[in-house]
Amino acid sequence: MSDQVNIDKELNIKGEVCPYTFVKTKLAMETLSPGQVLKIILDHDPASVNVPKSLRGEGHEVLDLSKNENDDWVIIVQKKR
Repeated sequence: MSDQVNIDKELNIKGEVCPYTFVKTKLAMETLSPGQVLKIILDHDPASVNVPKSLRGEGHEVLDLSKNENDDWVIIVQKKR
């Protein structure tokens, strides 16, 4: 999916755990303009559920949630407002 979408910013938060994963994601989202896309890389399994859920709750669109070749979670999200 990430090959087909223009990524405007990348956030690597490997080693972070909840709730810091979402706090750092939210701060990164605040630097984007509506329509821009953030790629998040994380390795905390609970965050792979919590971060996308929280992003959707804030009105953003999660375009992809998958594992990469290093077995890390990759979340692609588009800022909506």
